[in-house]
Amino acid sequence: MWRPLPPSERLETLDVVRGFALLGILLMNILAFGLPFRAYSDPTVDGATQGIDFAVFLLVDLLVEGVPRALFSMLFGAGVVMLACGARAKSARVYYRRQFLLLAFGLVDAFVLLWSGDILALYALCGMALYPLRHWSPQRLLAAAGLVFAYLAVFYLAMFALLADLPAEAEAIQVRLAAEQLVSVTERETVELWQELYPPPQALALEALQFQGSYGQSFAANARSVVDLYAVYPLFPFWDALACMLLGMALCKANVLQGGRSLHFYQRLAGVGLAIGLTVNAFELTMKTSSGFAAQWISGFSIITNDLGRVALALGCASLLAIVCRCGWLARVRSALAAVGRMALTNYVLQSALGLAVFHNIGLGLWNELPRHQLYLVVLAEWVILLAFSVLWLRRRRFGPLEALWRTLTYGRLAR
Repeated sequence: MWRPLPPSERLETLDVVRGFALLGILLMNILAFGLPFRAYSDPTVDGATQGIDFAVFLLVDLLVEGVPRALFSMLFGAGVVMLACGARAKSARVYYRRQFLLLAFGLVDAFVLLWSGDILALYALCGMALYPLRHWSPQRLLAAAGLVFAYLAVFYLAMFALLADLPAEAEAIQVRLAAEQLVSVTERETVELWQELYPPPQALALEALQFQGSYGQSFAANARSVVDLYAVYPLFPFWDALACMLLGMALCKANVLQGGRSLHFYQRLAGVGLAIGLTVNAFELTMKTSSGFAAQWISGFSIITNDLGRVALALGCASLLAIVCRCGWLARVRSALAAVGRMALTNYVLQSALGLAVFHNIGLGLWNELPRHQLYLVVLAEWVILLAFSVLWLRRRRFGPLEALWRTLTYGRLAR
Protein backbone atom coordinates (compact mmCIF):
# COMPACT_ATOMS: atom_id res chain seq x y z
CA MET A 1 0.00 0.00 0.00
CA TRP A 2 1.44 3.35 -1.06
CA ARG A 3 2.03 5.92 1.67
CA PRO A 4 3.18 9.49 1.01
CA LEU A 5 6.61 10.47 2.27
CA PRO A 6 6.80 13.17 4.96
CA PRO A 7 7.11 16.70 3.51
CA SER A 8 10.68 17.03 4.74
CA GLU A 9 11.67 14.06 2.59
CA ARG A 10 9.62 14.70 -0.51
CA LEU A 11 9.26 18.39 -1.30
CA GLU A 12 12.77 19.51 -2.22
CA THR A 13 13.36 17.00 -5.01
CA LEU A 14 9.89 17.55 -6.47
CA ASP A 15 10.26 21.33 -6.31
CA VAL A 16 13.76 21.25 -7.81
CA VAL A 17 12.63 19.05 -10.71
CA ARG A 18 9.53 21.23 -11.21
CA GLY A 19 11.64 24.39 -11.26
CA PHE A 20 14.06 22.78 -13.73
CA ALA A 21 11.14 21.78 -15.98
CA LEU A 22 9.52 25.21 -15.74
CA LEU A 23 12.69 26.98 -16.84
CA GLY A 24 13.29 24.35 -19.52
CA ILE A 25 9.86 24.89 -21.05
CA LEU A 26 10.90 28.41 -21.99
CA LEU A 27 13.73 27.01 -24.15
CA MET A 28 11.06 25.68 -26.51
CA ASN A 29 8.26 28.19 -25.97
CA ILE A 30 10.55 31.09 -26.85
CA LEU A 31 10.44 29.86 -30.46
CA ALA A 32 6.65 30.16 -30.51
CA PHE A 33 6.80 33.55 -28.79
CA GLY A 34 9.46 35.05 -31.02
CA LEU A 35 9.07 33.40 -34.45
CA PRO A 36 6.32 32.07 -36.72
CA PHE A 37 4.88 28.98 -35.04
CA ARG A 38 6.21 26.51 -37.61
CA ALA A 39 9.75 27.55 -36.70
CA TYR A 40 9.21 25.61 -33.47
CA SER A 41 9.98 22.40 -35.37
CA ASP A 42 11.20 23.61 -38.77
CA PRO A 43 14.38 25.75 -38.89
CA THR A 44 13.87 26.49 -42.59
CA VAL A 45 11.05 28.85 -41.61
CA ASP A 46 13.45 31.36 -40.02
CA GLY A 47 16.50 30.43 -42.09
CA ALA A 48 18.25 28.71 -39.18
CA THR A 49 19.93 26.13 -41.42
CA GLN A 50 23.53 27.26 -41.11
CA GLY A 51 25.97 28.92 -38.73
CA ILE A 52 25.23 29.59 -35.09
CA ASP A 53 21.45 29.45 -35.58
CA PHE A 54 21.70 25.94 -36.99
CA ALA A 55 23.99 24.90 -34.13
CA VAL A 56 21.42 26.22 -31.66
CA PHE A 57 18.65 24.32 -33.43
CA LEU A 58 20.66 21.06 -33.29
CA LEU A 59 21.54 21.46 -29.61
CA VAL A 60 18.03 22.36 -28.47
CA ASP A 61 16.37 19.68 -30.58
CA LEU A 62 18.75 17.02 -29.28
CA LEU A 63 18.64 17.89 -25.58
CA VAL A 64 15.43 19.79 -24.91
CA GLU A 65 12.55 19.25 -27.33
CA GLY A 66 9.68 17.55 -25.50
CA VAL A 67 11.70 16.88 -22.34
CA PRO A 68 10.55 19.73 -20.05
CA ARG A 69 6.95 19.15 -21.15
CA ALA A 70 7.23 15.45 -20.29
CA LEU A 71 8.72 16.29 -16.88
CA PHE A 72 6.04 18.89 -16.19
CA SER A 73 3.30 16.43 -17.09
CA MET A 74 4.78 13.68 -14.91
CA LEU A 75 5.00 16.09 -11.98
CA PHE A 76 1.40 17.12 -12.51
CA GLY A 77 0.44 13.44 -12.29
CA ALA A 78 2.44 13.16 -9.08
CA GLY A 79 0.54 16.18 -7.78
CA VAL A 80 -2.77 14.45 -8.50
CA VAL A 81 -1.68 11.53 -6.30
CA MET A 82 -0.49 13.77 -3.48
CA LEU A 83 -3.60 15.94 -3.58
CA ALA A 84 -6.11 13.11 -3.89
CA CYS A 85 -4.45 10.40 -1.79
CA GLY A 86 -2.16 12.16 0.69
CA ALA A 87 -2.72 12.76 4.36
CA ARG A 88 -4.46 16.07 3.59
CA ALA A 89 -6.57 14.77 0.72
CA LYS A 90 -9.81 16.69 0.32
CA SER A 91 -13.19 15.78 -1.10
CA ALA A 92 -13.88 15.32 -4.78
CA ARG A 93 -15.74 18.65 -4.73
CA VAL A 94 -12.63 20.49 -3.56
CA TYR A 95 -10.42 18.62 -6.02
CA TYR A 96 -12.63 19.46 -9.00
CA ARG A 97 -13.00 23.06 -7.86
CA ARG A 98 -9.22 23.27 -7.95
CA GLN A 99 -9.15 21.87 -11.50
CA PHE A 100 -11.86 24.25 -12.73
CA LEU A 101 -9.88 27.15 -11.28
CA LEU A 102 -6.79 25.92 -13.11
CA LEU A 103 -8.89 25.80 -16.27
CA ALA A 104 -9.85 29.44 -15.64
CA PHE A 105 -6.19 30.40 -15.23
CA GLY A 106 -5.47 28.61 -18.49
CA LEU A 107 -8.21 30.47 -20.34
CA VAL A 108 -6.85 33.80 -19.10
CA ASP A 109 -3.36 32.77 -20.15
CA ALA A 110 -4.54 31.65 -23.59
CA PHE A 111 -6.97 34.46 -24.41
CA VAL A 112 -6.03 37.51 -22.34
CA LEU A 113 -2.25 37.05 -22.42
CA LEU A 114 -2.47 35.88 -26.04
CA TRP A 115 -0.51 32.67 -25.46
CA SER A 116 -1.93 30.15 -27.91
CA GLY A 117 0.46 27.48 -26.62
CA ASP A 118 -1.01 27.47 -23.09
CA ILE A 119 -1.02 24.07 -21.35
CA LEU A 120 -2.87 24.98 -18.14
CA ALA A 121 -6.33 24.42 -19.61
CA LEU A 122 -5.18 21.09 -21.04
CA TYR A 123 -3.73 20.04 -17.68
CA ALA A 124 -6.94 20.96 -15.91
CA LEU A 125 -8.96 18.72 -18.23
CA CYS A 126 -6.51 15.87 -17.77
CA GLY A 127 -6.62 16.37 -14.01
CA MET A 128 -10.38 15.98 -14.05
CA ALA A 129 -10.05 12.69 -15.94
CA LEU A 130 -7.38 11.34 -13.58
CA TYR A 131 -9.20 11.70 -10.27
CA PRO A 132 -11.10 8.38 -10.54
CA LEU A 133 -7.74 6.62 -11.01
CA ARG A 134 -6.17 8.02 -7.82
CA HIS A 135 -6.22 4.71 -5.92
CA TRP A 136 -4.83 2.57 -8.71
CA SER A 137 -1.63 0.66 -7.99
CA PRO A 138 1.66 1.70 -9.63
CA GLN A 139 1.50 -1.39 -11.84
CA ARG A 140 -2.00 -0.58 -13.04
CA LEU A 141 -1.07 3.05 -13.69
CA LEU A 142 2.00 1.96 -15.65
CA ALA A 143 -0.15 -0.36 -17.73
CA ALA A 144 -2.60 2.48 -18.45
CA ALA A 145 0.27 4.78 -19.41
CA GLY A 146 1.58 2.05 -21.72
CA LEU A 147 -1.79 1.77 -23.45
CA VAL A 148 -1.95 5.52 -24.04
CA PHE A 149 1.62 5.59 -25.34
CA ALA A 150 0.67 2.70 -27.66
CA TYR A 151 -2.28 4.72 -29.00
CA LEU A 152 0.06 7.66 -29.57
CA ALA A 153 2.52 5.43 -31.44
CA VAL A 154 -0.27 4.29 -33.78
CA PHE A 155 -1.36 7.92 -34.21
CA TYR A 156 2.22 8.98 -35.02
CA LEU A 157 2.60 6.15 -37.52
CA ALA A 158 -0.63 7.09 -39.29
CA MET A 159 0.41 10.74 -39.45
CA PHE A 160 3.86 9.78 -40.73
CA ALA A 161 2.31 7.82 -43.59
CA LEU A 162 -0.07 10.69 -44.34
CA LEU A 163 2.60 13.38 -44.35
CA ALA A 164 4.98 11.29 -46.45
CA ASP A 165 2.56 11.48 -49.40
CA LEU A 166 0.51 14.59 -48.63
CA PRO A 167 2.82 17.33 -50.02
CA ALA A 168 3.06 15.80 -53.50
CA GLU A 169 -0.65 14.98 -53.61
CA ALA A 170 -1.66 18.48 -52.49
CA GLU A 171 0.66 20.13 -54.98
CA ALA A 172 -0.75 18.08 -57.86
CA ILE A 173 -4.32 18.93 -56.87
CA GLN A 174 -3.47 22.63 -56.55
CA VAL A 175 -2.06 22.59 -60.08
CA ARG A 176 -5.36 21.17 -61.32
CA LEU A 177 -7.30 23.75 -59.33
CA ALA A 178 -5.22 26.54 -60.83
CA ALA A 179 -6.04 25.14 -64.28
CA GLU A 180 -9.74 25.20 -63.28
CA GLN A 181 -10.03 21.43 -63.65
CA LEU A 182 -12.66 19.46 -61.77
CA VAL A 183 -11.52 17.97 -58.43
CA SER A 184 -13.41 15.81 -55.96
CA VAL A 185 -14.50 16.74 -52.45
CA THR A 186 -11.87 14.38 -51.04
CA GLU A 187 -9.16 16.08 -53.09
CA ARG A 188 -10.24 19.49 -51.84
CA GLU A 189 -10.06 18.17 -48.29
CA THR A 190 -6.52 16.99 -49.00
CA VAL A 191 -5.50 20.51 -50.03
CA GLU A 192 -7.23 22.00 -46.99
CA LEU A 193 -5.40 19.61 -44.68
CA TRP A 194 -2.06 20.52 -46.23
CA GLN A 195 -2.85 24.22 -45.86
CA GLU A 196 -3.65 23.69 -42.19
CA LEU A 197 -0.24 22.11 -41.69
CA TYR A 198 1.65 24.43 -44.03
CA PRO A 199 -0.60 27.49 -44.26
CA PRO A 200 -0.75 29.80 -47.28
CA PRO A 201 0.42 33.46 -47.01
CA GLN A 202 -2.95 34.77 -45.85
CA ALA A 203 -2.90 32.38 -42.88
CA LEU A 204 0.65 33.43 -42.03
CA ALA A 205 -0.51 37.04 -42.13
CA LEU A 206 -3.20 36.12 -39.59
CA GLU A 207 -0.50 34.68 -37.33
CA ALA A 208 1.53 37.86 -37.66
CA LEU A 209 -1.56 39.79 -36.58
CA GLN A 210 -1.44 37.94 -33.25
CA PHE A 211 1.74 39.88 -32.47
CA GLN A 212 1.73 42.94 -34.69
CA GLY A 213 -1.82 44.24 -34.55
CA SER A 214 -3.59 46.28 -31.92
CA TYR A 215 -4.50 44.35 -28.79
CA GLY A 216 -8.08 43.96 -30.07
CA GLN A 217 -6.93 42.66 -33.45
CA SER A 218 -4.46 40.30 -31.81
CA PHE A 219 -7.08 39.07 -29.36
CA ALA A 220 -9.41 38.08 -32.22
CA ALA A 221 -6.66 36.43 -34.29
CA ASN A 222 -5.25 34.59 -31.27
CA ALA A 223 -8.72 33.42 -30.21
CA ARG A 224 -9.16 31.70 -33.58
CA SER A 225 -5.82 29.95 -33.14
CA VAL A 226 -6.65 28.83 -29.61
CA VAL A 227 -10.09 27.50 -30.56
CA ASP A 228 -8.52 25.55 -33.44
CA LEU A 229 -6.06 24.03 -30.97
CA TYR A 230 -8.85 23.08 -28.55
CA ALA A 231 -10.61 21.31 -31.43
CA VAL A 232 -7.71 18.86 -31.82
CA TYR A 233 -7.34 18.13 -28.08
CA PRO A 234 -9.23 14.80 -28.35
CA LEU A 235 -6.90 13.51 -31.08
CA PHE A 236 -3.44 14.21 -29.74
CA PRO A 237 -2.62 16.85 -27.06
CA PHE A 238 -4.93 15.40 -24.38
CA TRP A 239 -3.47 11.90 -24.72
CA ASP A 240 0.08 13.22 -25.00
CA ALA A 241 -0.25 14.92 -21.61
CA LEU A 242 -2.31 12.13 -20.05
CA ALA A 243 0.26 9.43 -20.84
CA CYS A 244 3.03 11.26 -18.98
CA MET A 245 0.67 12.12 -16.12
CA LEU A 246 -0.23 8.47 -15.66
CA LEU A 247 3.46 7.64 -15.66
CA GLY A 248 4.04 10.40 -13.09
CA MET A 249 1.29 9.01 -10.86
CA ALA A 250 2.90 5.55 -10.97
CA LEU A 251 6.38 6.94 -10.26
CA CYS A 252 5.03 9.00 -7.39
CA LYS A 253 3.39 5.97 -5.80
CA ALA A 254 6.71 4.15 -6.19
CA ASN A 255 8.48 7.08 -4.44
CA VAL A 256 10.67 7.68 -7.50
CA LEU A 257 9.92 11.33 -8.28
CA GLN A 258 10.18 12.33 -4.61
CA GLY A 259 13.77 11.12 -4.36
CA GLY A 260 12.78 8.26 -2.04
CA ARG A 261 14.69 5.45 -3.76
CA SER A 262 18.33 4.45 -3.31
CA LEU A 263 21.19 6.42 -4.80
CA HIS A 264 22.13 3.37 -6.86
CA PHE A 265 18.60 3.27 -8.31
CA TYR A 266 18.88 6.87 -9.54
CA GLN A 267 22.36 6.29 -10.95
CA ARG A 268 21.10 3.37 -13.01
CA LEU A 269 17.96 5.19 -14.13
CA ALA A 270 19.99 8.26 -15.09
CA GLY A 271 22.40 6.18 -17.14
CA VAL A 272 19.71 4.20 -18.95
CA GLY A 273 17.42 7.20 -19.47
CA LEU A 274 20.13 9.48 -20.84
CA ALA A 275 21.58 6.75 -23.07
CA ILE A 276 18.21 5.85 -24.61
CA GLY A 277 16.98 9.43 -24.84
CA LEU A 278 20.08 10.84 -26.49
CA THR A 279 20.35 7.91 -28.91
CA VAL A 280 16.72 8.20 -30.01
CA ASN A 281 16.87 11.98 -30.26
CA ALA A 282 20.08 11.81 -32.28
CA PHE A 283 18.41 9.36 -34.68
CA GLU A 284 15.39 11.64 -35.11
CA LEU A 285 17.61 14.67 -35.61
CA THR A 286 19.64 12.84 -38.25
CA MET A 287 16.45 11.94 -40.12
CA LYS A 288 15.18 15.52 -39.96
CA THR A 289 18.35 16.99 -41.42
CA SER A 290 19.12 14.23 -43.94
CA SER A 291 15.56 14.39 -45.34
CA GLY A 292 15.85 18.11 -45.92
CA PHE A 293 13.36 18.70 -43.10
CA ALA A 294 10.61 16.69 -44.74
CA ALA A 295 7.15 17.22 -43.28
CA GLN A 296 6.86 13.73 -41.79
CA TRP A 297 10.07 14.19 -39.79
CA ILE A 298 9.47 17.65 -38.37
CA SER A 299 5.76 17.82 -37.59
CA GLY A 300 6.18 16.87 -33.92
CA PHE A 301 3.33 14.38 -34.04
CA SER A 302 4.41 11.95 -36.74
CA ILE A 303 7.60 10.32 -35.39
CA ILE A 304 6.90 6.96 -33.79
CA THR A 305 9.95 7.18 -31.49
CA ASN A 306 9.02 10.63 -30.20
CA ASP A 307 7.77 9.55 -26.77
CA LEU A 308 10.56 7.03 -26.23
CA GLY A 309 13.22 9.69 -26.65
CA ARG A 310 11.67 12.53 -24.69
CA VAL A 311 10.36 10.42 -21.79
CA ALA A 312 13.63 8.51 -21.41
CA LEU A 313 15.60 11.76 -21.40
CA ALA A 314 13.14 13.31 -18.94
CA LEU A 315 13.58 10.39 -16.55
CA GLY A 316 17.35 10.68 -16.92
CA CYS A 317 17.26 14.38 -16.06
CA ALA A 318 14.93 13.81 -13.10
CA SER A 319 17.27 11.11 -11.80
CA LEU A 320 20.30 13.39 -12.07
CA LEU A 321 18.46 16.05 -10.09
CA ALA A 322 17.44 13.46 -7.48
CA ILE A 323 21.12 12.49 -7.15
CA VAL A 324 22.10 16.14 -6.68
CA CYS A 325 19.45 16.53 -3.97
CA ARG A 326 20.33 13.26 -2.23
CA CYS A 327 24.05 14.15 -2.18
CA GLY A 328 23.45 17.72 -1.00
CA TRP A 329 25.30 19.26 -3.94
CA LEU A 330 24.80 22.79 -5.32
CA ALA A 331 22.79 24.06 -2.37
CA ARG A 332 22.18 27.56 -3.76
CA VAL A 333 21.21 26.27 -7.19
CA ARG A 334 18.83 23.74 -5.61
CA SER A 335 17.28 26.43 -3.43
CA ALA A 336 16.71 28.75 -6.39
CA LEU A 337 15.24 25.99 -8.58
CA ALA A 338 13.00 24.86 -5.72
CA ALA A 339 11.71 28.43 -5.34
CA VAL A 340 10.80 28.52 -9.03
CA GLY A 341 9.13 25.13 -8.66
CA ARG A 342 7.09 26.22 -5.64
CA MET A 343 5.76 29.11 -7.72
CA ALA A 344 5.26 27.10 -10.92
CA LEU A 345 1.81 28.50 -11.72
CA THR A 346 2.89 32.10 -11.17
CA ASN A 347 6.08 31.62 -13.15
CA TYR A 348 4.35 29.88 -16.04
CA VAL A 349 1.86 32.73 -16.41
CA LEU A 350 4.68 35.25 -15.92
CA GLN A 351 6.46 33.69 -18.90
CA SER A 352 3.38 34.46 -21.00
CA ALA A 353 3.24 38.04 -19.70
CA LEU A 354 6.93 38.54 -20.46
CA GLY A 355 6.43 37.04 -23.91
CA LEU A 356 3.63 39.54 -24.54
CA ALA A 357 5.76 42.45 -23.29
CA VAL A 358 8.84 41.51 -25.32
CA PHE A 359 7.42 40.28 -28.61
CA HIS A 360 4.05 41.98 -29.12
CA ASN A 361 3.76 45.44 -30.63
CA ILE A 362 2.11 46.71 -27.45
CA GLY A 363 5.51 46.03 -25.84
CA LEU A 364 8.94 45.89 -27.49
CA GLY A 365 7.56 44.45 -30.75
CA LEU A 366 10.38 41.96 -31.32
CA TRP A 367 8.30 39.19 -32.92
CA ASN A 368 10.16 37.75 -35.92
CA GLU A 369 12.89 40.36 -35.47
CA LEU A 370 15.57 38.35 -33.66
CA PRO A 371 17.59 35.46 -35.12
CA ARG A 372 17.19 32.15 -33.34
CA HIS A 373 20.37 32.35 -31.27
CA GLN A 374 19.48 35.81 -29.95
CA LEU A 375 16.15 34.50 -28.68
CA TYR A 376 18.14 32.53 -26.12
CA LEU A 377 19.61 35.74 -24.76
CA VAL A 378 16.00 36.68 -24.01
CA VAL A 379 15.62 33.27 -22.31
CA LEU A 380 18.63 33.97 -20.09
CA ALA A 381 17.22 37.36 -19.14
CA GLU A 382 13.83 35.86 -18.30
CA TRP A 383 15.47 33.09 -16.28
CA VAL A 384 17.21 35.71 -14.16
CA ILE A 385 13.89 37.48 -13.62
CA LEU A 386 12.02 34.28 -12.69
CA LEU A 387 14.76 33.04 -10.35
CA ALA A 388 15.25 36.36 -8.60
CA PHE A 389 11.53 37.02 -8.28
CA SER A 390 10.81 33.56 -6.88
CA VAL A 391 13.61 33.63 -4.32
CA LEU A 392 12.80 37.15 -3.11
CA TRP A 393 9.04 36.54 -2.97
CA LEU A 394 9.31 33.34 -0.95
CA ARG A 395 11.63 34.93 1.60
CA ARG A 396 8.60 36.81 2.93
CA ARG A 397 5.65 34.66 1.88
CA ARG A 398 4.68 31.03 1.92
CA PHE A 399 3.01 30.90 -1.51
CA GLY A 400 3.49 32.59 -4.85
CA PRO A 401 0.84 35.20 -5.74
CA LEU A 402 -1.20 33.01 -8.10
CA GLU A 403 -0.67 29.97 -5.86
CA ALA A 404 -2.13 31.96 -2.95
CA LEU A 405 -5.09 33.05 -5.07
CA TRP A 406 -5.62 29.48 -6.27
CA ARG A 407 -5.61 28.09 -2.72
CA THR A 408 -7.85 30.89 -1.43
CA LEU A 409 -10.49 30.26 -4.09
CA THR A 410 -10.17 26.48 -3.74
CA TYR A 411 -10.53 26.24 0.04
CA GLY A 412 -12.59 29.37 0.67
CA ARG A 413 -10.13 30.87 3.16
CA LEU A 414 -7.29 33.29 2.77
CA ALA A 415 -3.96 31.63 2.04
CA ARG A 416 -1.08 33.34 3.80
